[in-house]
Amino acid sequence: MTQLLQTTENLLELTVQIGFTGISLSLILLMYVIIIGPYNVDRAVALDTIGINLMAVAALLSIFLVTDKLNDIVLLIGILAFLGTVAIAKYLEAGVIIDRD
Repeated sequence: MTQLLQTTENLLELTVQIGFTGISLSLILLMYVIIIGPYNVDRAVALDTIGINLMAVAALLSIFLVTDKLNDIVLLIGILAFLGTVAIAKYLEAGVIIDRD
């Protein structure tokens, strides 16, 4: 029983490390798209995807630290990423974010 629990903990630790590695690689590639990206739309999508990756980092960190305190942070990042995406989309479409009549 003790060895099964230890194997499960090792497997969870390995899975979290693989997740952090994958997200780190994804963030590096997304930063490349933001800097070099040929179009502004590509940059906007990359910024939105970075927000999703930050949510995943907070969730994996919550699993790694064995706490549920970071779950609210995941929701906050999601809300802010959505608002940022809406603002960028409006700017790309109309040229301004806040219309002044």
